[in-house]
Amino acid sequence: MASPAEVNHTFSDAELDELRAFGTVESHRAGELLVAEGTMAPDCIVTLSGHTDIFASTDDGPKRVGWMERGQFAGDLSVLTGQRHLSRVEMGVDGEILRIVHGDFQRLIAGNSHYSDIFVRIFAARREFSTSRGFAAIIVIGAAMDRSVYALRDLLMKHGVAHRWFDPADGPVAGHLIAERGLIDEQLPAVILGAADVLIQPTPEQLAASLGLDLLPDGATADVIVVGSGPGGLAAAVYAASEGLTVIAIDALAPGGQAGTSSKIENYLGFPTGISGNELARRATVQAQKFGARLVAPVRGAAIDRNDGAYCLMLADGRKLRSRAVVIASGAQYQRLPIDGIEHYEGRGIFYGATPMEAQLCGNAEVTVVGAGNSAGQGAIYLANAARKVHVIFRRPSLRETMSEYLVKRLEEHPNIELHAMTDVVGLHGADAAGGWLDGITYRSRESGAESGCDCRFLFLFLGASPNTGWLPKEMVCDERGFVKTGADIAPVELVKAGWSLDRMPSRYETSWPRIYAIGDVRKGSVKRVASSVGEGSVVVSDIHAALAEIAEHAG
Repeated sequence: MASPAEVNHTFSDAELDELRAFGTVESHRAGELLVAEGTMAPDCIVTLSGHTDIFASTDDGPKRVGWMERGQFAGDLSVLTGQRHLSRVEMGVDGEILRIVHGDFQRLIAGNSHYSDIFVRIFAARREFSTSRGFAAIIVIGAAMDRSVYALRDLLMKHGVAHRWFDPADGPVAGHLIAERGLIDEQLPAVILGAADVLIQPTPEQLAASLGLDLLPDGATADVIVVGSGPGGLAAAVYAASEGLTVIAIDALAPGGQAGTSSKIENYLGFPTGISGNELARRATVQAQKFGARLVAPVRGAAIDRNDGAYCLMLADGRKLRSRAVVIASGAQYQRLPIDGIEHYEGRGIFYGATPMEAQLCGNAEVTVVGAGNSAGQGAIYLANAARKVHVIFRRPSLRETMSEYLVKRLEEHPNIELHAMTDVVGLHGADAAGGWLDGITYRSRESGAESGCDCRFLFLFLGASPNTGWLPKEMVCDERGFVKTGADIAPVELVKAGWSLDRMPSRYETSWPRIYAIGDVRKGSVKRVASSVGEGSVVVSDIHAALAEIAEHAG
């Protein structure tokens, strides 16, 4: 956790002189507004004389949470990303500031590693500090077992947006907030954004738009569009942007992909004590944005079409994006159990990831994890720290066929975990009415056929994955399971049928459409590991450079 000393930095006089080239010096009187709460693409404010005050919304009204003296700067990650600014900056006493508008600030960050390191480090530390101290200006009000509340909180958590959540059944705070904002129970869930704005029963997409998580205009163009922001997509965005290409990266929910739901990744190089998938995704997101990549979510790709030598990516909401190259990193999704009506319980007891939010819901409860891969093992161990008991159900005779040995040993030795080999979940029980929560499950032994059950209200599924390729054009060559073929895996006859007309063969991660690449879990033959996806995302950028150079050579 960041300390107060780590969330500030004082520039020297020489550094201030250099920074003046990027902004405008302004004089202000005490009390004058410098940056309003809710501002999109906020400016960077550096104090030159006097001091500036920072106010955040709290349960007791606006509260001064900090002040900036000469050489210090206001703001958090929203100054870098352009998202909604969740505090208010005022002039504390008469003095001067240096205002660096958002566009100029991005150029400063992209072109100067010294200042980039300072700003990014301090902004990230402030985000962490505000979260740990409860200075979250975003409040979600709604019932714990409401699927829409879960969806909103899931979006906020995966985007690293600090927020607080109040269940009306858990105490007077929610009731006070409801009365203060003139709400009624029928309007829940509601999201309070700072001092002024209240969203009534918003969808995740509406909440994202209000926070500035999706500021992408129709018709936007880039050298490279990355579809999917898991580890592979984020790596492609980081390397492409750092090497001078313009990048738009989109994701259907938030950066991180399946890896983002992992409670702890312990075998990723360079993190000997492990790192959560969400934290790894947050760091990579900031890294990509530092180099100028535009990361947008939740946005879903719907189709790709050729357009005068370039590509047009159509989004599900009707917007169209244009690029010279496309990286498909849309990953794979965990499969559902083959049980009728399972979709009714998704978000109402059935989940596809084990993060702190899910662990908070199932504290001291009995839970079941289904799956035999590393994600299932990591999830079970993490949940066992909060749950009363964790059942791990898998179809194979042994976990060692598919799970890392260190995880198998931890599962076997954990006192709160019970393993059920060669077993299938065959029944779900609960209220059928709208909003009904899962109450229990039935599972069956593959050896004896005997059925058993438990009053488990939380079921976590980590089953085999299906590729997210249903939106791709039918001419793009995939294998029988839907994974995209690339490079040498594409037969010459398949290239001909797909319309491949170049004098060269596809490069290692190139699909049957020139300058469209597939990396990570969506690709045929990929190794389903974070490190391998990151490696593919970084390596594919060199292939993109070569292909774009070839276009330029032919055009010349």
